[in-house]
Amino acid sequence: MDLRRLRLLRELARLGSMREVAGELGVTTSTVSQQLAVLAREVGVDLIEPAGRRVRLTPAGRRLAGHAVTILAAVEAARLDLDPQGQPAGTVRVAGFATAVRRSLLPVAADLAVRHPAVRLRIHEHEPTEAYALLAADGVDLALTYDYHLAPAPVDHTVEATALWSTTWSLGVPADAPPAPGGAPEVFREFAAHDWIVNSRNTADEVVVRALASMADFEPRIEHRADSLELVQDMIVAGLGVGLLPADQPTLPGVRLLPLVGPEVRMRSYAVTRRGRTGWPPLALVLGLLTADAATG
Repeated sequence: MDLRRLRLLRELARLGSMREVAGELGVTTSTVSQQLAVLAREVGVDLIEPAGRRVRLTPAGRRLAGHAVTILAAVEAARLDLDPQGQPAGTVRVAGFATAVRRSLLPVAADLAVRHPAVRLRIHEHEPTEAYALLAADGVDLALTYDYHLAPAPVDHTVEATALWSTTWSLGVPADAPPAPGGAPEVFREFAAHDWIVNSRNTADEVVVRALASMADFEPRIEHRADSLELVQDMIVAGLGVGLLPADQPTLPGVRLLPLVGPEVRMRSYAVTRRGRTGWPPLALVLGLLTADAATG
């Protein structure tokens, strides 16, 4: 089996559309179709079938796509193992959310500058969805992402995720708001009539807000979206609404944090790489420093 055709099949399983695969890899849709037809002849089974105006993988196609993830990762690992440039040297491209960049990556950058000057970081601030897209397109080598245990990220077998650290979140409300005792649904119910603020570039916190509001038997009125936590606090102070904020970060004088328990809201951070890439010495070094810092932090 040709590795390029296996890569096309893997990408079709991930993206779900020949047109998207073609756009991702810079080829024509006709090329994708022809190469997958050749692959089907090579393995002797149908790999795709019509689904309306699109196509989908057959059961055999899905099984082979799963094998393709493992095969391509093993080939990449073998290539890296034979790399004559074995000593860490090169630029590691990172896409990560702002908190992880500040908390985890900047200390690593300082360490590299002193102990491993041949390894450099190129940092771009992105929310998880954006970071995953860059990782899949080989636009970055490492993605720093997050999810919530109430809104777990989908499983993607083409990547490897290493847990770093986690933190609890609270409900940010105006400082003059009355206390709201009880579990998270009871706290949410006290603010059912308020407007709500969620992230403008990721949906995970909105999923959490809607889940807890559902437990409290109301539909949250989401009126505002902001990516910056500082801006979320400014909006709360201005009386524009309430929203989730990390419990371990300082707040403005006009903001009060109400603890959320039963269930708690916990954000989990990860270092994510494409499967088979962690053998590259510069990336392995950065991952090691990130996990060491998380273990001691």
